[in-house]
Amino acid sequence: MTLRILAILKEKGKTKYWLNKQLGLSFQNFNNIVYNRTKSMKFEIMESLCDILECTPNDLFEEYCEK
Repeated sequence: MTLRILAILKEKGKTKYWLNKQLGLSFQNFNNIVYNRTKSMKFEIMESLCDILECTPNDLFEEYCEK
């Protein structure tokens, strides 16, 4: 599973900077989430992402196949 945060931001015409300000995370933690370099995420962060981006958890994720 991968996060679709960048795609959702593009669809909504928002920037990573805007989202990071909304979430209030450190730049490093934020980048790790956005670029799928994390193995886990607190429920509160996922809930905040859904609230801020006006989406559901299903919208945040997509399946991928490693080759």
